[in-house]
Amino acid sequence: MNHQSANEASAPRDLGRRPARRRSARREALRSTPLLVPANSASKDLRPASPPSTRRTALLAVHRWFDSWAGIDDAPRGRSRRVDWARIVPFALLHVACLGVVWVGWSPTACAVALALYLVRMFAITAFYHRYFSHRTIRTSRAMQFVFAVGGNSAVQRGPLWWAAHHRQHHVKSDTVEDPHSPRQRGFWWSHVGWITAEANFATRRERVRDLMRFPELRFLDRFDALVPFALFAALWLCGLLLERFAPSLGTSGMQLVVWGMISTCALFHATFTINSLAHVWGTRRYATSDDSRNNWLLALITLGEGWHNNHHHYQGAARQGFRWWEIDLSYYGLLALARVGLVWELNGVPARLMAARDSKP
Repeated sequence: MNHQSANEASAPRDLGRRPARRRSARREALRSTPLLVPANSASKDLRPASPPSTRRTALLAVHRWFDSWAGIDDAPRGRSRRVDWARIVPFALLHVACLGVVWVGWSPTACAVALALYLVRMFAITAFYHRYFSHRTIRTSRAMQFVFAVGGNSAVQRGPLWWAAHHRQHHVKSDTVEDPHSPRQRGFWWSHVGWITAEANFATRRERVRDLMRFPELRFLDRFDALVPFALFAALWLCGLLLERFAPSLGTSGMQLVVWGMISTCALFHATFTINSLAHVWGTRRYATSDDSRNNWLLALITLGEGWHNNHHHYQGAARQGFRWWEIDLSYYGLLALARVGLVWELNGVPARLMAARDSKP
C-alpha cells in the first residue's frame, strides 16, 4: 500500500521532467528549425531574410522610374559599385534619343531653344540646387524655394533633396572612400558618370537633408522626380506643333524640339558632371584644401561659375565661387539680379581672412 502510494506520488515528477538525453536532442532540433514568427508580429525582423527574386527586383526598378522613393528604406547604401541596369534605362534612352536628330534635322529655332534650355537649367542647377539647397548661401521665400526646385528638377538631375544630400555627402567626405564621386578613389569615369548608375547611390540620403525634409512640396518633387521633365518635354512637343502649324517659316516641329531638348539635357548632364570629375584633376589650386579640388576657367564658363571649384572647397558658405573680380561667375551675377528685384536676399560673402588665406601651388 505504502509502496504503491510512493509510485503514484512520484509519477507527476517523472512526467514533468524529460531525461537529459531527450532534452539535449530537443535543444538541437530547436537550433536547426527556422524561427517562425507571425507576419504581424513586432518581431518580424527576426525571420531569416530571403534575397529578392530577379523579377521582383526588375519590377521595383521600373516602379522607381516613376516613384523614386519606392522601397527607399530597403535601398542598398555604402560604397557598392553594382549597377542597377533596369533603373538606368531612362538615362540611357535620353542619350540614344539624341540620335533622332538624323531624322528630325535642325533649325535655328530648335538650336536657340536648346541653348536657352541649357543656360536656364544650368543656372537652376548651379544657383538653386547647389548654392541654395545644398549650401544655403542665400535666403528666399517658400514660394520661390518651390520655383527653384521645379527649375532644378527640369534639368533631369533627380529631385532637390537627392541632389543636395549627395552633394553634402561629397563635401563631408571629399576625395575619401565615402565620397560618392571621387576620381582619386575610383577613377575618372566613375566620378564623371559611373557613380549615378550604382544602385547604392539611387536613394535620397534623407539624414543629410533634415532641414529640407520638413517641406512636403520638396518631398513630393523629390519622390516623383520624373513629373517635371515629362511636363517639359510635353510642352516642347506642343510648342513645336503650334509653331509648325502657325509659323511654318521657322522650319521646326514638335519632335524636332523634343529631340533638341534631349540634346540640351545630355549636354547639361555632362557639363555638370565635369565638376565632379575634371574639376578634381585639371586646373590650379589657390588654396591647400584636403581634397583635390581645382580652379578651371573653362569649366567655369560652361557651368556658369562652378569651375572655381578649389575656391568653393576652401569656403563652401559663399554665394559666389569666383572670389576674384576676374573669375567670371555668371550664376552669382544672376543671383545678384534676383536680389535686386527682391526674390532672394542675404547672399553670403567670403570673409576677408579666408579670401587672403592663400596659397597652394598648382
